[in-house]
Amino acid sequence: MTVTVAVVGQPRWAAVVETLASRHSWRLIWYDGEGPYVARLVEDGAALILVDAQQPGWRARVTAARTNPATRRIAVIVVATDDAARHAAYDAGAAMVLLPDELAAALPKVVMTHARLPDPARRAWLEHQCGEPLPPEAREAVRLFNAGDYYRQHDLFEALWMAEDGPVRELYRAILQVGIAYYQITRGNRRGALKMLLRSVQWLASLPDVCQGVDVKQLREDAARVRTALEKTDPAAMAAFDLSLLRPVRLVDDSPQ
Repeated sequence: MTVTVAVVGQPRWAAVVETLASRHSWRLIWYDGEGPYVARLVEDGAALILVDAQQPGWRARVTAARTNPATRRIAVIVVATDDAARHAAYDAGAAMVLLPDELAAALPKVVMTHARLPDPARRAWLEHQCGEPLPPEAREAVRLFNAGDYYRQHDLFEALWMAEDGPVRELYRAILQVGIAYYQITRGNRRGALKMLLRSVQWLASLPDVCQGVDVKQLREDAARVRTALEKTDPAAMAAFDLSLLRPVRLVDDSPQ
């Protein structure tokens, strides 16, 4: 199983992590402080974050990852050399603090313990649930979504999500979040729309391409296309945003929506 580990900064202990990655099939992603940090963590599918406490602005990196709904489930491990930094790391939300000299021996166990890894049993449960038909309430919510009634679709999908214990609940959460993002677009709220689209990425990524008859692959692509267009749009120009990008949820069984 490949584990994506995000490394923040240009640490002196980089060679140690690279050696471990080659032994354990980790995929290392390096973050040098440029670009949208949280968005990159989401897009890269980071399962664990390593932060070098000797880098400028490291506390803000820890806090940003731990407080954003799109990334707060990803454990942050801080590598620090002094007590003040250790205390600051825990205050910022770090799950663990390690010394550089501890990395070689401790990091493999830390990754297995703290990394956000897929659960095979839950994945099998999800695949079973995705093979079931879409519930009538969800089909009605899809109809509302496709009619542009994004506010009411949220209420129906939220009720389904709250009532469902199984992993298919993430299907309902993903669609409702995309729908609320589209709702925010129609209201000219660029920031709110981007926030909801970013949140939806983690749930869409966890789903198979088709789940309960919903074309998840198409929804992923549509939401990503909208997000890219939003990122290029001036907040003051939202009135001119191309609403034709807000495409409907596709049901692959072609049943009435």
